[in-house]
Amino acid sequence: MATPASIPELTAHIRAFRDARDWQQFHSPKDLAVAIVAEAGELLQPFVWKSPEQSWTIAQAQRPAIADEIADVAILLFELADQLNLDLAHEMRAKLARNELRYPADKARGSNLKYNEL
Repeated sequence: MATPASIPELTAHIRAFRDARDWQQFHSPKDLAVAIVAEAGELLQPFVWKSPEQSWTIAQAQRPAIADEIADVAILLFELADQLNLDLAHEMRAKLARNELRYPADKARGSNLKYNEL
């Protein structure tokens, strides 16, 4: 089987994995959102109280574990979008378009200010 690459293919693979285990009953929007936050916390854990420089070192040293946590967050996010009947690619493109307007490159380049502070 080819490795799924597109958002719809990945979503279908996630849905098939879930359904083979009869887990949809546990995957309400609330529970998926909670699980995303929990997994994001696991992703954050190695970086707590570390400097930006240390975080780069940790990211390389713990790359497989960090990749697993990133994948956990993404899988849950894809499933939540699917449960809510959202086209994730469309929503991401729309948000990027809104951010293009909020953060024009000539004003935002090199700045970490929020759009309403630029």
